[in-house]
Amino acid sequence: MAVHIRLSRSGRKKLPVYRIVVADSRCRRDGRFIEILGTYAPKQKEGHDLKINLEKIDSWIAKGAVPSDTVARLIKKSALPAS
Repeated sequence: MAVHIRLSRSGRKKLPVYRIVVADSRCRRDGRFIEILGTYAPKQKEGHDLKINLEKIDSWIAKGAVPSDTVARLIKKSALPAS
């Protein structure tokens, strides 16, 4: 079983909100997941669009979970100091 950290889409038409979730790689994109680690709303104002629990992400990566390319980019963006 491969565990991935990826985005799961919710929200309404043309106004997406994504959950950052830990899921089995065999499950569907919006299907069953293990844990929610944060949210990402690309259409909202800057600064209110990304909420991530970095401690939980670090613990899942230590356990062997692999982040998707998009989630890795979001983690890097959230780890930068706000200026």
